[in-house]
Amino acid sequence: MSRLHRCLLLGALAMLSAAALGACSSIGPGSVVRDRSDYAAAIGDSWKQQTLLNIVKLRYGDFPVFMEIAQVVAGYQLQTAVSGGFTAQNYITAAVGGPAAIGGTATVGATYTDRPTIIYAPLTGNDFIRKLMSPVPPSAVLFLLQSGYSALVVMPLTVDSINGVANESRRSGMSRPADPQFVRLTQLLYELQQANALQVRVERTKDGDTTGIGFPPTGVPPDVAARIAEVRSILQLTRPASGYAVRYGGYSGRGDEIALATRSMLQVMLELGVVAQIPEADVASGRATPGSTTAQPPGGSTSSPLVISSGPSPPPDSFVAVPYKGKWFWIADTDVRSKLVFGGVMLLFSISEVGVRSPPPVVTVPAN
Repeated sequence: MSRLHRCLLLGALAMLSAAALGACSSIGPGSVVRDRSDYAAAIGDSWKQQTLLNIVKLRYGDFPVFMEIAQVVAGYQLQTAVSGGFTAQNYITAAVGGPAAIGGTATVGATYTDRPTIIYAPLTGNDFIRKLMSPVPPSAVLFLLQSGYSALVVMPLTVDSINGVANESRRSGMSRPADPQFVRLTQLLYELQQANALQVRVERTKDGDTTGIGFPPTGVPPDVAARIAEVRSILQLTRPASGYAVRYGGYSGRGDEIALATRSMLQVMLELGVVAQIPEADVASGRATPGSTTAQPPGGSTSSPLVISSGPSPPPDSFVAVPYKGKWFWIADTDVRSKLVFGGVMLLFSISEVGVRSPPPVVTVPAN
């Protein structure tokens, strides 16, 4: 084979090798940007749907069931195959030897496989049921206040009473109006939040969380000082102090502490489920319990903490939507208050340690 033959053949082999190496390059790094966002969005949407579904199920007398996504294993496989053949020949003209010519075929093939494995862990057992029915720790309520959630959202949602001042209840058969002082207290705490005069303290100790609520001791404007004095009066805090310990339970009569009787996550979902817009036919037939429109006593709050609509199909721009009993239930994407309340419920599930996993059973489903 002449030198020209060899050069042309080596050049062709180099081009084929480059194509093969390009096909065999790693697909792992490129998948991180795409998959991380896609899986996070899918898990978040599924979490919202599961929460809304369980709220609606309680209205129908059904028991809530939770399934945690314990692990996601994304597996990829890329197989490549390269084949080719070459021929080299001199074409001789009548006068002198002609140029060399290269002929042949080259084939590069690749097979891409995406085979993630998603592991589900049902939340069941004594630990989970007890957590679901246990009152939310006061520290979880204060965490929400500390993180910037409005007292107008947190207090009506999570608190049953504070120093004997009772919140309203909308549940059928157990409904009661809110103490007017509770409504006023909630408004005062919100205004103190806006003035940066509500100081929340949550300290981790070996015996559990130590929580407290405090107020600036000095240097506050007269209107803020008046609000602080009114809060102390409503809560019967007779001992002036810069901070008061917050403990779970009913009012003890002590003037130097705040007794917070919180709701359980099951109570929170029941209170929200009773305001869902259930079809009247389901209520009349006994499939679902009456809503707050028939159960709410006179003097209660007129604003619904969460608006859950229902119909034969959800709007395309809904914030979250789930099917149940042949109907659809959803929260509108334009209802920012409902979205904030719903987000607070999801945060409560996380920070109140309701998600206790029981080891068995585990269901592994290859999502091909």
